[in-house]
Amino acid sequence: MRYSIKLSYCGKDFCGWQVQPNAPSVQQTLEQALATLLREPAGVTGAGRTDTGVNAIGYIAHFDAAEGLDTAQLAYKLNAILPRSIVVHDIAPASPDFHARFNATEREYTYFLHRSKDPFADSWSWLYTFPEVDFDLMNKAAQALIGRHDFRCFEKSGADSKTSICTVVQACWQRYTPTHLALTGRDGGGDYWYFRISADRFLRNMVRAIVGTLLEVGRGKRSPEEFRALILPAEAAPAPSLGEAAPEEKTPAAAWRSQAGESVPGHALFLSGIRY
Repeated sequence: MRYSIKLSYCGKDFCGWQVQPNAPSVQQTLEQALATLLREPAGVTGAGRTDTGVNAIGYIAHFDAAEGLDTAQLAYKLNAILPRSIVVHDIAPASPDFHARFNATEREYTYFLHRSKDPFADSWSWLYTFPEVDFDLMNKAAQALIGRHDFRCFEKSGADSKTSICTVVQACWQRYTPTHLALTGRDGGGDYWYFRISADRFLRNMVRAIVGTLLEVGRGKRSPEEFRALILPAEAAPAPSLGEAAPEEKTPAAAWRSQAGESVPGHALFLSGIRY
């Protein structure tokens, strides 16, 4: 029988979601805990990969096991043996054809950034102290992300995606007040921001590369028009800045990626929503 499992995890102790040969992953840790409790191997399929250090809230996965499991008791026991960096919220029976990855229609990521020193935010938000950053200009540039486009310039070199086309439905910067400041009656001023983006799919390292490139726009190193030029038509037209290539010549992935800005650190990135 198929079961869905909803969990959250802090990525700092893991190489990401997917099992890796020589590094701890969330998938491996969860599979080992399930196998211990079920007394048989338990393969877990997740909604998608997350990179090293990246966090997830409300992540969805599925696994197959015997019919009639006491799912509430299983969730309780899992939380007892899993490390503190992983919490299981819910386990429920699912339809036999449910697939955590392929049935997902939209995924949402949120990146947190703070502009002044804050020891309470450092573990989940990136301290970015460049003196002048224009968030309005970054939001103007981010509107170019909306729609169905080829995002190869933001994909990590060496990734194995069959296509670099994604459909983005939301992309914007928002100011917010973290809880620990709200408790003191402060609103955070303009020091706390998050970037939220949702799409049908994401490429490896795509969100971190987009955030890094948008920050170049905010600092005046790149114009919104230059940012827009990185986002190719879904028909995969060549990037003009790469020059002419022979028809039989395939441009290396590293050359595409080099057109965009640097990737930001992973600890401030959250997979914050999955919709089915």
